[in-house]
Amino acid sequence: MGLKEQINNDLKAAMKAKDKIRLETIRSIRALILEFEKSGKDKELTQTDEINLLSSAAKKRKESIEQFRNANRLDLAEKEEKELKIIQSYLPAQLSEDELFEKIKELAEQLDAKTKQDFPKLMPAAIKAFKGQADGGTIKKIVEKILT
Repeated sequence: MGLKEQINNDLKAAMKAKDKIRLETIRSIRALILEFEKSGKDKELTQTDEINLLSSAAKKRKESIEQFRNANRLDLAEKEEKELKIIQSYLPAQLSEDELFEKIKELAEQLDAKTKQDFPKLMPAAIKAFKGQADGGTIKKIVEKILT
């Protein structure tokens, strides 16, 4: 079952359960999918596109959480955290920093990347390999650590 079908099924379930936060979050994901389909790109929603849409939504939630905490709006930060958990449930399982470190280290060995000058070679490969499984900022931090 694709993301679109899963979202539609979960939307119905959230309506029946009267789960307001889940319903709002699923509707926002559904809106992203519809926006993509109507963007005029004349292509089907691929798994990569699904991951990109969900990763973008998750990133926005993380940024909002940080801003709300800085403004001491813990109620809004808590709501965003709940939405983030729902969005992450549709993404592939996230790698821990230790797992990610080991995998990027293996990738660096495969690409023969050893110094800071190899950053342009390793970073795009790591982003491509772990898209949806880890945050881009975390990947960058680990790549820099491995290359120093």
